[in-house]
Amino acid sequence: MQPKTVLITGSSSGIGHATATAFLDEGWEVYATARNPADVETLGEQGCSIATLDVTEDDDVERVVDRVMDEQGRIDCLVNNAGYAQFGPTEDIPVDAVQQQFDVNVYGPHRLTRAVLPHMRRRRDGTIVNVSSVAGRVSFPGGGTYCGSKFALEAMTDALRAEVDEYGIDAVLIEPGPVETGFSERAERELEGIERSGAYDAFYDVFEDTQAIGGGGLGAVSPERVADDILNAASATKPASRVPVGPVARAAVLGRFVPDALRDRAFSLLERLR
Repeated sequence: MQPKTVLITGSSSGIGHATATAFLDEGWEVYATARNPADVETLGEQGCSIATLDVTEDDDVERVVDRVMDEQGRIDCLVNNAGYAQFGPTEDIPVDAVQQQFDVNVYGPHRLTRAVLPHMRRRRDGTIVNVSSVAGRVSFPGGGTYCGSKFALEAMTDALRAEVDEYGIDAVLIEPGPVETGFSERAERELEGIERSGAYDAFYDVFEDTQAIGGGGLGAVSPERVADDILNAASATKPASRVPVGPVARAAVLGRFVPDALRDRAFSLLERLR
């Protein structure tokens, strides 16, 4: 019996790397991709097929999907994991930084989804797993650009789920809270690149400790914990539409039901207590 095949973006570290390992351990044919192939060499040594893939490049997407189909004849699961966070007050973030954030976090998954769906529809089977965040449910000061990209990914996935249901295809959102990965380090680099207006120093002081947002803080979960939920979603006959991962994610989801005025006051209190 031919093993199932999964295509994973952003496999160089953290959640993507752990996800590739989890699928490999379960006997899947794993295509682990990253912008820099050197970052996934260890996965290749473990038995994954590796490929260069920049999710912002149409040619890359077409080349990798065509390769998987040529070699395996099927794509059972697509894991859209590649992404990063652009933090900073809305006024300070230049438009090109917003465009780049959406190109990776929203348009990237859209490109991959469009590329694999015709193949999944022909087989009337498949799962698309979009790695979102609790930030796709609740926005916060200084996180508008990142949260906006995740809100958009969630809306796109909700629509997709209904669109492809008749073809036996599932669309799942994985919503981690803080995860113990290198997410914080890149977020810090993106934050440092902003030309600050001087009007929002209080917010920058709060964001100095991006561990509270990116991972490593109280309630953070391991990448392997997230990978297990991704694997379970891909393997389930009828997976849940949304999977909050970790105690922070499960608690933060309730923030959607808090009145806006009360939530805004909570953010103001947090700023004063810093």
